[in-house]
Order: sequence, then C-alpha cells, then structure tokens
Amino acid sequence: MSKAQSAPTNPKTDPKDVSNQIKDPDQWTTGGEPMTGAQASYLKTLSEEAKEPEAFDPDLDKAEASKRIDALRKESGKEG
Repeated sequence: MSKAQSAPTNPKTDPKDVSNQIKDPDQWTTGGEPMTGAQASYLKTLSEEAKEPEAFDPDLDKAEASKRIDALRKESGKEG
C-alpha cells in the first residue's frame, strides 16, 4: 500500500467544500462583535487617506467595519 492510498483526505483540498469561502459580512457569526484592532487601524488609515474621517467610527462591529473597509478600498482603487 502506498502513502497516497493510506493518507486521509484533506478537506481543505476538496473542491466541493465551500465552508471556507468568503462570506458576506452580514452572514458572519461573529459579525456583531467589536471590530478587531487590525480593522480599526486599517479603517482609520483608509478613512484619512480618502479624506473621509467620518467613515471611521470606533464603535463599529466587525461586519460593518469590513463593509466600510471594502467601500473605501474600492473608492481609492486599492481593491485587491
């Protein structure tokens, strides 16, 4: 028996497994939690670069922060 035959299947390489796909922030189970420090830092930087300081709100939750980051990245042409 070869190693390939005895190795367990890696679920992360299964093309039918969609559990790891990017989800809409509104569907995040942790979306209502306070935004992370990294989100806060990045959002603050983006809002200053875009000259839209009102886009930064320290009380945003993770989902809303993600949506604002995406919108500011789109506006600034920093979409990846």
